[in-house]
Amino acid sequence: MMRHIWSRLFGRYLWLTNTVSCGGLLALGDIIQQRIEHLRGVSLKPGHDWHRTGRLFLVGLSQGPPHHVFYIWLDKVLPKKNAKVIIKKIAADQFLAAPFFAVTFFLTAGLLEGKSFRGAVQEFKEKFPAVYAFDWCIWPPTQAINFYYVPIQYRVLYINCVTVIWDVFLSFMKHKDQLEKVQKQDK
Repeated sequence: MMRHIWSRLFGRYLWLTNTVSCGGLLALGDIIQQRIEHLRGVSLKPGHDWHRTGRLFLVGLSQGPPHHVFYIWLDKVLPKKNAKVIIKKIAADQFLAAPFFAVTFFLTAGLLEGKSFRGAVQEFKEKFPAVYAFDWCIWPPTQAINFYYVPIQYRVLYINCVTVIWDVFLSFMKHKDQLEKVQKQDK
């Protein structure tokens, strides 16, 4: 029974699986980040902000299909698993996918928060350098493992699992300025 469900999720329904896992794991990353904020005593709201988590869940859902398409395309264009091809895949991930997903993350999250398009773009410009620098620390080694060892149907799931750490960081970066305002008000 479980084997049948698993084969459907990572076969026939792979697009849906990848989309829902992107949303769910970005929400999980935000839940973890909010817990960290509460433990540090610098949260934006008392209790858990489920609206914030819901917005990030929606952002994750919006990023699932492009992740799905990108990794399938990448394996069609670069199908081998040798060092040269893996380096090319990592370069494509860093120079094409990473900026695209950073832009869509900040724009979508900002718009869902009620920011204007211009405000969301401004937030992206301010936060992208730190996000992209950390991206270079976490993703090249992660992708080397992904492209060499992980079968194609599990690639987005693998990325999504590592993404929990990344999503905690993204949630922190997304709400960092808001947290700093709260800290200044408390002083």
